[in-house]
Amino acid sequence: MTEQSSNSQPSRQPVVLQVLPALVTGGVERGAVDVGIALAEAGWGSYVVSTGGPMVRELERAGAKHVILPVASKNPLVMRKNAERLAELAKEIKADIIHARSRAPAWSAESAAKKAGCHFVTTFHGTYNLGPMALKRHYNAVMAKGERVIAISHFIASHIHQYYGVGWERVRVVPRGIDFDIFDPAHVSPERIIQLSTAWRLPDGVPVIMLPGRLTRWKGQPVLIEAMAEMRDVLGWADMRCLLVGSDQGRTDYREELLAQTRRLGLDDVVHVIDDCRDLPAAYMLSDVVVSASTDPEAFGRIIVEAQAMGRPVVASDHGGAKETVIAGETGWLVTPGDSAALAQSISDVLEMEIGLRKKRAEQAIQHARANFSKKRMCDETLTVYREVLNLEPSA
Repeated sequence: MTEQSSNSQPSRQPVVLQVLPALVTGGVERGAVDVGIALAEAGWGSYVVSTGGPMVRELERAGAKHVILPVASKNPLVMRKNAERLAELAKEIKADIIHARSRAPAWSAESAAKKAGCHFVTTFHGTYNLGPMALKRHYNAVMAKGERVIAISHFIASHIHQYYGVGWERVRVVPRGIDFDIFDPAHVSPERIIQLSTAWRLPDGVPVIMLPGRLTRWKGQPVLIEAMAEMRDVLGWADMRCLLVGSDQGRTDYREELLAQTRRLGLDDVVHVIDDCRDLPAAYMLSDVVVSASTDPEAFGRIIVEAQAMGRPVVASDHGGAKETVIAGETGWLVTPGDSAALAQSISDVLEMEIGLRKKRAEQAIQHARANFSKKRMCDETLTVYREVLNLEPSA
């Protein structure tokens, strides 16, 4: 472990080794890549270990280094071997911190940090299922063993404290951040919007309600489908489109269940299940309302912030991270989780909003997102945690 006093400058720049299962897609991966790039740009040593993926190229273009190891494996023998390899790598690159972002890799990373004499930091990205009779509590608990445990929201910070007994002095809240060069209404050309609208065969002048998110039950797609039926049958909306945008990730049975629900309710022409979208900013701009209908609390809720950054009205479930990312009645609307009637009413209220008020709410949403959830702020605050662990001056 590198010895450095708070009154002296380091003899070399610190080295941080992040560990996570893969670099394919998702919030965990996005955060690791953003921080990895920020470390490289700050002149620190920046290494990431994963099984690889398409995001590796972006990381390496910025000057960070990637090492492939089978750290996604939950096989105890593979995890033990990973611990040995990570310890060897940490010694080779003179790592000061090993930062684990997922449970299976964290078990190897914690062991490696002890062997190599590194500091150990974790990021708690979710509530993690405790399983029947809380049998997974021990497996999950490795994420609470960091010298500092980064929580992606105050909701997660409270969860860590309540279920894993982590003292508040070790917890640091660092909300996820988004890239405002990407999620900026001014940066989305009309051509991109037209191209997507044509691909999805959206008729002109019809309200579009979108729920982005992978196809998994807790994301609440069935609740939104029920809300569409409520809007038609109770609130009198004759024509609208509802887009469920996200990959089924192999959950074909659930996808078929959603389609069956759509047919049963006579919503074949209204609800469309769409695979992953490569141009989410344009998709947001196509939408009149963006919905997060999660029945379980979101740890943070990235789409809620992205939609606000694009100036889109957001209707979200009133729990978890959404309570921190939405200012109810100003930058979005919060409804009781699982209540399709309340969801339908809020969506209808948004669609009927007077144009001037809609524009005002859009401006408030954009300002709120930019002030609180930028990628730069997330990276700066993560590096501050690293400096704290290393006992460095803020300017170091």
